[in-house]
Amino acid sequence: MSKLVYDAEEIRSTIDRVVARTMRMDLTWDWPGGVAYYGVCAAADAAGRDDYYDQLKERVDEYIELGLPRVWTVNACAMGHAMLSLYTHYEDEKYLEIAKSKIDYLTKDALRFGDHVLQHTVSANNDFPEQAWADTLFMAAFFLLRAGVLLKDEALIDDALNQWYWHIKYLQDKNSGLWYHGYNNIDKSHMSGFYWGRANAWAAFTMSQVGVTLPECYLYPKYLDIVGSLNDQLASVKLLQTENGLWRTILDDEDSYEEVSASCGIGAAMLTKRNPLHIKYLNKTTKGLLENISEDGRVMNVSGGTAVMKDREGYRGISRDWIQGWGQGLALAYLAGLLDYDRLSGDGAL
Repeated sequence: MSKLVYDAEEIRSTIDRVVARTMRMDLTWDWPGGVAYYGVCAAADAAGRDDYYDQLKERVDEYIELGLPRVWTVNACAMGHAMLSLYTHYEDEKYLEIAKSKIDYLTKDALRFGDHVLQHTVSANNDFPEQAWADTLFMAAFFLLRAGVLLKDEALIDDALNQWYWHIKYLQDKNSGLWYHGYNNIDKSHMSGFYWGRANAWAAFTMSQVGVTLPECYLYPKYLDIVGSLNDQLASVKLLQTENGLWRTILDDEDSYEEVSASCGIGAAMLTKRNPLHIKYLNKTTKGLLENISEDGRVMNVSGGTAVMKDREGYRGISRDWIQGWGQGLALAYLAGLLDYDRLSGDGAL
């Protein structure tokens, strides 16, 4: 019978290196820190390392002392993940209050369109009018779901599930199962119309988390759309894996470079989904990821921040020379998923 192949001690040692390097970065309240620190918390939980939480607490307390941003954005709400985890771990209300300020922004002030769909925002300006990006699912929808479950707030849960429901309608290509990067509701287009790798990672990873986050998820009709979307996506995306166990920055473009953050997010979704047919792909991903982590814990070959680019060359030209918070965080999510694989259960027949 096929099984995951990895050395648990090597994975723990690698996690330690990646966390240490991540905590040396000058991350702030925005989404790079949000994704990075989500990964640190996932690693702390999977590896049983309270010291990771202590390091993160020290950093976040410094942020708080320096002062909170004047306004939030959809992207900046990614830091809400760390606030929820710190509150759960330390039971300190100050972290929950910051999370609630992000919830208030998302539910009362954030730009919306159509059926209450969050417009993707990266600043206080209306940068992308009536555009839905896959990124929003990690930065906002997944955060709202976690908050709703923690606070036992059905309105937040319903809002979160509604985000997935409409992002699926707007962004997933029903023929291929793959996801476009963005959707423009004004002209009803996918703009340049490419299957960007990290967009597919945001979609796959967050959809995989719904079933393990939401109690009695099967009683929510929109959850069944999420399951169907994820199943179709993973069935297609697995076939686009490279021989190195990775996925490309444009998934179906053989001339695009292999991109590690997308690979980690897609692989982490497969780990959470726990379909035994994916194990052979995961074993290749584990090898490919470990080969892209430096001795000092830097996750390499991670593309920089990427808007919905105008053409194929735009995506191919994004630099992957620098350490990125989202690369660190998604790698930690994948490595944590390896350690958690035998502890957690999948969603059964769904």
